[in-house]
Amino acid sequence: MLILPAYKLIGAVAVMILGVAACFGYYWGSNRLLDTIYPAYGANIGANITKANAIRPWLFLGPAVVILTIYLVYPVFNSVWLSFHGPAGRNWIGASNYQWLAGDGGFRESMRNNILWLFVVPAAATFFGLIAAALTDRIAWGNVAKSLIFMPMAISFVGASVIWKFIYDYRPEGSDQIGVLNAVVTFFGGDPQAWITVPFWNNFFLMVVLIWIQTGFAMVILSAALRGIPEETIEAAIIDGASPFQIFYKIKVPQIWGTIAVVWTTITILVLKIFDIVLAMTNGQWGTQVLANYMFDWMFRGLDFGRASTIALVIMVLVVPIMIWNIREARKDVR
Repeated sequence: MLILPAYKLIGAVAVMILGVAACFGYYWGSNRLLDTIYPAYGANIGANITKANAIRPWLFLGPAVVILTIYLVYPVFNSVWLSFHGPAGRNWIGASNYQWLAGDGGFRESMRNNILWLFVVPAAATFFGLIAAALTDRIAWGNVAKSLIFMPMAISFVGASVIWKFIYDYRPEGSDQIGVLNAVVTFFGGDPQAWITVPFWNNFFLMVVLIWIQTGFAMVILSAALRGIPEETIEAAIIDGASPFQIFYKIKVPQIWGTIAVVWTTITILVLKIFDIVLAMTNGQWGTQVLANYMFDWMFRGLDFGRASTIALVIMVLVVPIMIWNIREARKDVR
């Protein structure tokens, strides 16, 4: 068992206390200063209140705006700038990185795999999540089942990859197979396979990991949406003689279609940025390369900031429209 040294524990607790105290001090102090500058009394009370109400939201949003600017807005402009520069980010080379990208075989492989992930993972995770949400609401131990299905969400992508790597583990013929999948195959008389090295199909074996994780997310969101359907609608369908499948497919699903779309697109955004699973399981070998891992390779192995930034911009261009649509759909559901 790993025991944290006392000085590290004290330091961690002190940082948490100081962080909370600093946040409290900023919000209390800035609010107090604003009330001092624009007091809610005197001859100009109306104008003071109006000015204070206009400024106060920005005092509270200020830290978030600054952090977003530093960690989100600035990197975007910096990536655009670096994409027109050479490996060290100093020499201007114009559109050479974009020309390289258009003819690069590794980039084309990454795009093909990302598109394959986009077709399979959001659809599968949303489908299994919807089925799980519908079934767990109909059984007595549904909450226990939901907890078990949701549990993988608590595991990091790298941790989940390690778990599934044991499931896919391969040992030479004649050796004891510790991988669950190969143990089952050999039990029924088949030959063990190095599953994650099999071209094309290994992409699907990697997708299973993300589907396993995201099914719990989809289930929780869709279960809440299903419970929000008016009971009168269901009762009317039962009186009209609708079967359970018809009630589910023709009554429930259309009423939660907006939520299904939001879940679908949320998982789609995650898929476009997928990195950890590929890095931990194959490192992009055997035809499993994806855009984020390819960017990582050029940034930290190839030490080429220009090409890595160009790939990062491609990911951003793919993600932003879906994210905007997702936000709009979520707002429609709120209204």
